[in-house]
Amino acid sequence: MAQLQYDLIQSELSEPFAVPQEAITHFETYGYVKLKNVLSPQLLEHYGAIITDLVFKLNKLTKPMEERTTYERAFLQVMNLWRESEEAKEFVFSKRLARIATDLLQVKGVRLYHDQALYKESSGGITPWHADQFYWPLSSPKTVTVWIPLQETLMEMGPLAFAEKSHHVEIGRDVEISDESEALMNEQLKQFTLNETPFELGEVSFHAGWLFHRAGANVSGRPRKVMTMIYMDEDQQIVQPRNEYQQADWETWLLSRPVGGPADSELNPVLYQY
Repeated sequence: MAQLQYDLIQSELSEPFAVPQEAITHFETYGYVKLKNVLSPQLLEHYGAIITDLVFKLNKLTKPMEERTTYERAFLQVMNLWRESEEAKEFVFSKRLARIATDLLQVKGVRLYHDQALYKESSGGITPWHADQFYWPLSSPKTVTVWIPLQETLMEMGPLAFAEKSHHVEIGRDVEISDESEALMNEQLKQFTLNETPFELGEVSFHAGWLFHRAGANVSGRPRKVMTMIYMDEDQQIVQPRNEYQQADWETWLLSRPVGGPADSELNPVLYQY
């Protein structure tokens, strides 16, 4: 890549993206928002190649599809790429994306919880209904995940779908992602409007930690490549883990920092601050 083009991509990662008030209101009301033209095709092509190389290098799930659980069929999942590559770190630490998260959460700054690549293979199955914060030993709902497709994501690829306003109720908050969560929440979430639409190239979504979401199977014959980062209020506090998954997250992503104290381990740097 020519130096000038690389410099432009670098500046794009840092430049502010104007978040309109109606987007902040939509996020607060519905629990998510989709924003178009957040990242350029050139940037996504450059970092998409880096992220894809890391996914194939670091992925440990090699079982045939027919031998996998529903969760394993949903996607290849590789976490904290920022610790594996300086170039991946440039992307994960994007001030543009972290500032959007800060604006949507209406806080003074955000920390990284962790990043994860989610690659739904060409024959990958559904991602069952779930709420991310079930897995997180955090005190406040001031959390948000950015979902960044690295290609245009048509319906047949399994774009992310949202149960609008489901972050306002406490149903299903003790359910892990599974066939059971899919069956239970399919019934429970009928009261909510489903938003399931394709993603244009450069379009990204931000969803709240307690918002229920899912994705369809990938029947496109091509992999659905997605990168995500989870942000939390910089003042987020750690709570006593309430299940085995939160226990594992506390140890892995928060480095067992003291319960009742700030979520400020070396793995949770502040990525944006006003």
